[in-house]
Amino acid sequence: MALPDSFIQELLSKNDIESVASSYVAFKRRGRNLVGLCPFHGEKTASFNLYPETNSFYCFGCGAGGDVITFIKRIENLDYIDAVKFLADRSGVKMPEQTHENDQISRLRLRILEANREAARIFHAALYRPEGKVALDYYHSRGYTDATIKHFGLGFAPAEWDYLLKALRQKGFKDDELIAAFLAARGRNGGTYDVFRNRVMIPIIDIRGNVVGFGGRVLDDSKPKYINTESTLAFSKSRNLFALNFAKNAGRELNLCEGYMDVIAMHQAGFTNTVAALGTSFPEEQMQLIARYADRINLIFDADGAGQKATRRAIDNLRKTGLDVRVVTIPNGKDPDEFIKNNGAAAFKLLLDRAANAVEHRLLELGKNHNLQTSEGKLAYYHEAAKLLAVLDSPVERDLYAGRLSEILSVSKEAILQEIDSVRQKKQRQEIKQQLPNLIRQEKREMQSVNPDAVKFERAAAAEESLLGTLILHPDYIRQVRATLPAEQMMTEFNRGLYQRLLDRDRQGLLVELAFLAADYDEAGMAYIARMVRDVGDRIVNPEEVARCAAVIREEYALRHMNDPSSASDEDIQAMMEALRKRKQ
Repeated sequence: MALPDSFIQELLSKNDIESVASSYVAFKRRGRNLVGLCPFHGEKTASFNLYPETNSFYCFGCGAGGDVITFIKRIENLDYIDAVKFLADRSGVKMPEQTHENDQISRLRLRILEANREAARIFHAALYRPEGKVALDYYHSRGYTDATIKHFGLGFAPAEWDYLLKALRQKGFKDDELIAAFLAARGRNGGTYDVFRNRVMIPIIDIRGNVVGFGGRVLDDSKPKYINTESTLAFSKSRNLFALNFAKNAGRELNLCEGYMDVIAMHQAGFTNTVAALGTSFPEEQMQLIARYADRINLIFDADGAGQKATRRAIDNLRKTGLDVRVVTIPNGKDPDEFIKNNGAAAFKLLLDRAANAVEHRLLELGKNHNLQTSEGKLAYYHEAAKLLAVLDSPVERDLYAGRLSEILSVSKEAILQEIDSVRQKKQRQEIKQQLPNLIRQEKREMQSVNPDAVKFERAAAAEESLLGTLILHPDYIRQVRATLPAEQMMTEFNRGLYQRLLDRDRQGLLVELAFLAADYDEAGMAYIARMVRDVGDRIVNPEEVARCAAVIREEYALRHMNDPSSASDEDIQAMMEALRKRKQ
């Protein structure tokens, strides 16, 4: 059932967007609004805007936008009902009864989490049965103690095709629920089988303590080496970090490793601030998650080609967050687990303390690519290093590294700083030149993904958006517009549906605000609507302006058959003629 308006009103009164978003973003006041660095994409120049008067947000950098519920959905990776529950728990507002029982998506997500929790218990128990001895021996061979195995809830999936299925069916779970959880899969013959078989199992636990997925590793050389939970209603790898549930309380410094096993070994050695990215693409969501819990991040990746490539990718993405990024180099290309076993935790702590920052690491890597004994090699290194240093915002840092580069290349620091400034100025000119085209492209992408009709009917769409933004901000105009503009005359499907919703809510005496639309639209849809509201913004709205928008929409509707008059009825042709006459006047 839909949540009562009275409940949403109370929720909003106790969860204004400024107090909620300020828990995640540092804001500066700019007039009546607030501005900060966007938590949904990496940026150095603040483009994330809060509008307390409309209880909304919009990012000019990535196009994210919406109300306070949409904000929590995005930043906490929750569906609508769970985001509402999160805000209700935060403010002590009692959820209406039976909300969860009547929300199918929320109910399925809850069942997936319950199935995962039971699966983790079943896998862990299997470890201490005869069939699990091979897995327990594997964990012990890696040096894991029983306390560590219990702490991480490590387990084993036996080789049977339906070991987990049988156990979970007995606990009342249906096959469709287990398929939705990526614990089971449907075979070609229509039967169901376990996804994880003959693998050691590592539960992935989110920051709220929910088991959201699993990583399963083979015990031999068979492929694939790992099977990981795919995207489900409860899990998105781009929005989670392995072991963050433990590491988030260990201070403002995190270690980032490549895999589960390194993380477990480092926790056992006392480095409980260690996490692993789930994959090597390092999407912005993961980087922003790291930035929420750390001021410094130490990258600890393998020394092979893939590891170095992952290091460069992580540096590029993490630099946008403003974190102090360090790179730990382990001697002889060993992984953390092996180094700690051979040299001890104290020796590894020294490596962390001596970690090069991201710039130093990149300069060293660039130096390895050139022969600095030759003039050509020095010149090539000089130009590449200048490009690298040009991205640094701090003039102190640029001066410091220019001095070091001067010593390496025997070139004056002034000449290097001049080259860096030249690169920066060129880059800034390019960025300024690209700002407007980038914004236009972004808005077109938003239109095409949410409201593709807007590209076909640009004039009508512009009038529709202006009108809808006005009606959401000033709902007292709805009755004026309803009398002259039927919903079917809206030319774009998305706007037509939104307009009809506003008319229906007004007719029922319900409130018309962004937060009352969040249940009906996804994040992209809410961002699109938030942009409409933002564009109306501080503009002075009067009945004449509202009537003008409605008139443009009616005119465009009348002219809809312009490209193919043969398809128009006599009535349509008459309406077109009248619209064309008015346009000429």
